[in-house]
Amino acid sequence: MPSAPEIGGVNVLGLLYLVLVLAVVFLPMVFGRPGPPPGQSGSDSDDGGGNGPRPGPPRDTPGGGILLEDSEPARARLRGHERLVDLLPARRRRRSREPHRTPARTPSRS
Repeated sequence: MPSAPEIGGVNVLGLLYLVLVLAVVFLPMVFGRPGPPPGQSGSDSDDGGGNGPRPGPPRDTPGGGILLEDSEPARARLRGHERLVDLLPARRRRRSREPHRTPARTPSRS
C-alpha cells in the first residue's frame, strides 16, 4: 500500500513540493525588476548618462581601517624569491646549563 498518492509511479505530493520550492526561488528573479536608482524617478529619467555622484567633503581621519599604534614592522620582508630563513639574522644560542654536581665526600680523619 503506497504511503502517498501516486499517479503512474510519480509521487504527486513530492512533485508539488519541488515545484513550489523552485517557484519560490526562481519567480522573483524572473518577474522582479530593479527599481530606479535613488534620487531619480522612473518616469522622467532621460538615460543620458552623466558624471555620476559628486564626491563628499574631505574626511578628517585617514582611511584604511583601524590604526594600530602599538604595531611594529616585520623583521624581514619577502620581496623576491628568497627564503625567510635567509633574511632573518641567525638566532643566538643559549648557554647550556652545567650539570648539578653533588659534593664528593672526603674520608674523615679519625
